Amino acid sequence: MSRPRSVFTFCALALLADPALAQQEPDTTFDTRVARPALGERAPRMLFDEAHHEFHRTTGRYRPFADLARHDGWRVTANTAQIDSAVLDAAGLLVIANALGDERMDRPEASKAAFTTAEVGTIEHWVRRGGALLLIADHAPMGDAARSLGEAFGVDMRAAYTADPERAEGGSETILHFRSGHGLADEHPIISGRDSAETVRHVQAFTGQSLSGPPGAVALLRLSDRAEDLLVGLGRAGGHVPAEKRRAAAGRAQGLAFEHGRGRVVVMGEAAMLTAQVAGGRRSPMGMNVPGNDDRQFALNVLRWLARAL
Repeated sequence: MSRPRSVFTFCALALLADPALAQQEPDTTFDTRVARPALGERAPRMLFDEAHHEFHRTTGRYRPFADLARHDGWRVTANTAQIDSAVLDAAGLLVIANALGDERMDRPEASKAAFTTAEVGTIEHWVRRGGALLLIADHAPMGDAARSLGEAFGVDMRAAYTADPERAEGGSETILHFRSGHGLADEHPIISGRDSAETVRHVQAFTGQSLSGPPGAVALLRLSDRAEDLLVGLGRAGGHVPAEKRRAAAGRAQGLAFEHGRGRVVVMGEAAMLTAQVAGGRRSPMGMNVPGNDDRQFALNVLRWLARAL
């Protein structure tokens, strides 16, 4: 299992400086075609936020995600403006992927709230009235930057690094594998899909944070009773973490789905699983391009559930 270990080393340690960030790139060779598009002629509009120092953007590391969505029928539009009701008015889905308080995640300002109080209120009100939100917030400092937005929907973000020896399969304990009967919410439409050909049986996560949701939220990717959060900053989870910096994460999750008023919300505590990247000098696959996982189908099913197409 040398590949997962090398990917973790990159994730946890090499994000400390901009030259290292450049090593995490979209896998432009990944096939994003969809054999049976779910949205057909409906063509709902996905508004992908890029106005809040997002680490993931549609022309960068989330290009495979955006291309996959387009092939399933979405009209993907990047947003570069402060979020208000006029910005959201024509959107069917708002996607936020690793917003930050600063363009450089190694600066202290990166952990500051990415969204203003007014923006948080606007987004919550829009979803409650029938909108859909995919909120992705990874390990520190992304969880800190998105914390206030998560709280508006009853979601608690630890803004740490989550380790789970029971969900790990060799290599790092932060690269987690959720399987049927072992962390996957098998009865939820996001996991079961439209039919057995679209059933998700293995989701792989690549170092993220833990979440808890409001009453009624479904833990799509449930952590085990042995999971714990490493309460350290960017890149500090790769070495020894003392006991006082560890907190039990049993009962928490790395993916949540729930209704909010007339709208729907999915919150993810790890971002790489929903795209396809290459990382490090060896250009190791990192995401839905890693052989053997169902992350590609999981991403499609998440989007389809938010579009009410499952």
